[in-house]
Amino acid sequence: MNSPLDAPHISRPGSSLAAGAMALGVHVLFLLLLVFGVSWQTRHPAPVMVDIWDALPPLPPPRPHPQPEIVPPEPVKLPVPKTEPAPIVKELPLKAPDIALEKKKADAEHMQKREAQHEAEQKARAEAARVEAEAARKAHEKQLAEQKKRELLRQMEEEDLVRRMADETAANEARQARLAEARAAAGKRQAEVARIVGQHRDLISAKVRSNTRLPDNLPGNIEVRFLVKLLPTGEVVSVRLTRSSGNAAYDAAVERAIEKSSPLPLPTERDARAEFVPELSFVHRPKE
Repeated sequence: MNSPLDAPHISRPGSSLAAGAMALGVHVLFLLLLVFGVSWQTRHPAPVMVDIWDALPPLPPPRPHPQPEIVPPEPVKLPVPKTEPAPIVKELPLKAPDIALEKKKADAEHMQKREAQHEAEQKARAEAARVEAEAARKAHEKQLAEQKKRELLRQMEEEDLVRRMADETAANEARQARLAEARAAAGKRQAEVARIVGQHRDLISAKVRSNTRLPDNLPGNIEVRFLVKLLPTGEVVSVRLTRSSGNAAYDAAVERAIEKSSPLPLPTERDARAEFVPELSFVHRPKE
């Protein structure tokens, strides 16, 4: 009698279908876990920052990329159908930056900076040259203005000197003319005063002579001098003999005649009167 283990296994349709569904579900779950693990472990490349270098630094060694960790599913005590192996997802290596392109770009930027710097230097030099030229022009104009001012001042000084010399010459000429006129006027005045003085001396002599009683036997044309003190009105204050004629009778006669002639005729003109007042030197001769 055969035992139940030795009997041929008869698969039931319901059990096969359930086992197939379960195996399919396990494979789908495994596939999802595999894909999720790969995508979770994959790192996206970070943005590339480019620095401009005169020489490129040595490239660092490539960093190893971690392999996706495959989490095996828990074993299921089910008959495992024959399945195809899951495809292995290979992570594509990140491309290194194009060094030649970056160097070309850096060279272009460096060239642009150098051109901009050169252009700025040229502008600065041009501006400095313009400022220097403007300063030189202003300095030259200032120098010309100062030179013109000095020339004008020198010309004005020369003209002023000539004018002053001409004024001084004219003033000297006018002064000389005034002096000449004054001298002429003074001479004319002196002549006029002298004429008036002589005229009144003659009047005084004539008046005194008319009052003189000469003594007999008077020898020659003798001369006697008296100093007569007068008032401005011509009145005689005193008579003093200063030089005798040698004839006492004649001297006394003339002295009496002077006193008798008071007041003497004096000029009204002040300068002419000054020749008579306060004292008059009177000279008398009998035959004049």
